[in-house]
Formats: sequence, structure tokens, C-alpha cells
Amino acid sequence: MRNGKAVRAMAVNRAEQRAATRRALLAEGRRRFSADGYHHVVLAEVAQAVGVTKGAAYHHFDSKAGLFRAVVAEVQQDLGDRVAAAAERHDDLWEQLRAGCRAFLAAGTDPAVRQILLVDAPTVLGWDEWRTLDEESSGRHLAEALAALAAAGVIADQPVAPLARLLSGAMNEAALWIARGGDPQEAEQALDRLLAGLYVPAGTRPEPDRNPVGS
Repeated sequence: MRNGKAVRAMAVNRAEQRAATRRALLAEGRRRFSADGYHHVVLAEVAQAVGVTKGAAYHHFDSKAGLFRAVVAEVQQDLGDRVAAAAERHDDLWEQLRAGCRAFLAAGTDPAVRQILLVDAPTVLGWDEWRTLDEESSGRHLAEALAALAAAGVIADQPVAPLARLLSGAMNEAALWIARGGDPQEAEQALDRLLAGLYVPAGTRPEPDRNPVGS
């Protein structure tokens, strides 16, 4: 029995050590990819910085590209959480959309978002994979917000998928523009004018159907 407990404890310790090593590699990789750009980062130097061998780094991520892919996913998830948190500070659906979009634009000043997500990820991962990651995080929040607004009549009832992609593309470009020195305030004002074109004033919204067919 004691031997069994000892074996399980050792297995837990090894798992915790592997998880800790992975987190350390991710954190150091994120720092270096953000500061230096993908092409100037050497995986062996990342491993050395966190006190593990190059082989350990390859064990966790297979390659520098594998580490970068994991870092991109982490940064993308962080950005999606940031957008969601900004939206959730408001009760009004329209203000939720505006706040979330503004938070996304503001991320253009974040060095990790700028270099990792906007500059390197589309070319290193390829457009399709980069778009998939985007849609799974901040893109998903945008699509959900637009669907809720359309259902409430705050914007015109319309297919949400193309609208979400149009807005997402515009905001990615604006965030990249900010990252390259553009004025965040000007970008925010342009975003507000763009969104205003979608807004249906309360007095002109259609009444909900109180007698649906088949009722």
C-alpha cells in the first residue's frame, strides 16, 4: 500500500513538474516573441533561460513553431477574455458591443498583441490557422454580441457571420494601424461612426411578433 502511494505521489510530482516546465517555456517564449519577433528567437535559448534542456523544449512543443503556436493561442485567449470583461461591465447590449470593440482596438498598444498576433502570426501560422484562432476567441465574442443585438432589434436582422467577419477584419486592420503608431483616439472615433451605421434607434425598431405562425 505504501509503495502504491509513493508511486502515485511520484507520478503527481512528475506531472506537476512537466506542467511547470511547460508554463515556464510559454512565459519565456511569449516574452521573447513579443520583444524580438519570431524570426529572432532561438528555441535553445528559450530553454536555457528557464533552466531546461533543448530536448525538454522539443518534448513539450516539437519545434519553435510549435512553441509559437501555443503562445499565439494563449495571447489570443487573453485578448478574448479582455474583450469579454470590457463588455460585461455594461448591462446594455449596445454598450457591450462598443466596449468590447474598443477593448480590442486598445490591445493594439500591447506589445504582445502587436508583435505576436498582428505582425508574426498571420505569416508564421498562415492566414487560415490565424483566422481560426481569432474566431475561437475575440471573434466568437463579436459574433455572439451581434447575434444578441439582431435578436433584440438593436441592429437590423441580418446574417451575422459575414457582418462579424467584416467588423473583425476592420478592427484587426485598425489595431495593426495603432500598433504601427496610429492615433488610438482617431481609431476609436472611426469605429464609433462605423458602428453607428448599424444602430437602429429605439423608436424605429420593429415590434416583436406576438402571434407567431402556428401559435
